[in-house]
Amino acid sequence: MLELLFIIGFFVMLLVTGVSLLGIIAALLVATAVMFLGGLFALMIKLLPWLLLAVAVVWVIRTIKEPKVPRYQRNNRWRY
Repeated sequence: MLELLFIIGFFVMLLVTGVSLLGIIAALLVATAVMFLGGLFALMIKLLPWLLLAVAVVWVIRTIKEPKVPRYQRNNRWRY
């Protein structure tokens, strides 16, 4: 998938700049940037279920291990 992004970015940039040394260098830079951004997006999508699972586990643990506050301190509304 990422190789395809690199080839598409390289080809499009070569079409825009023409075939010269400067054009090839620019095409390599643009294709690398496209591949980098595509890789970051793919990695984010791949890790999203695990990140959601971690959030759910932390939420469950914090719900189960709620700190035990004594009854007289629960509704302390600035009463002196």
